[in-house]
Amino acid sequence: MEKQTPATAQDTIRVTVPFISGEAKPQELNGDLVFDPTDPYAVQLVVGQGDGPVVTWSFARDLLAEGLYDPIGDGDVIVWPCLATDGKAVVVIELRSPHGMAMLQTPSRTVQRFVETIYESVPAGAESARIDVDAMLAHLLAG
Repeated sequence: MEKQTPATAQDTIRVTVPFISGEAKPQELNGDLVFDPTDPYAVQLVVGQGDGPVVTWSFARDLLAEGLYDPIGDGDVIVWPCLATDGKAVVVIELRSPHGMAMLQTPSRTVQRFVETIYESVPAGAESARIDVDAMLAHLLAG
């Protein structure tokens, strides 16, 4: 399942993300990949289940783009291409925190379309022109 909105203030694709764990039976989680052109270097993965908590992970958009083809990342987020048990191409996103780790997978084509959309919205090399330094400083100083 996916929904894609036009490249406007915020580009979002909604995907169903299976949760994979060696300790439990895989579950279907709802997840959103989100790109906001005012924060052009990052993407967010927002994951939640039913009435449970919503968790948001932010990481470099380049990490997601490169992870389509080669394993990349070290630390909290690692992304790599893989084949699912049914033989379909998927992208695995491994999330780590002091509280544990989760591996999420979603179809490669969904991620590829999302990556194409965000790079059309803000091409590589044009990111710095999208950053409002004054607004960023005001936000930091207000906190």
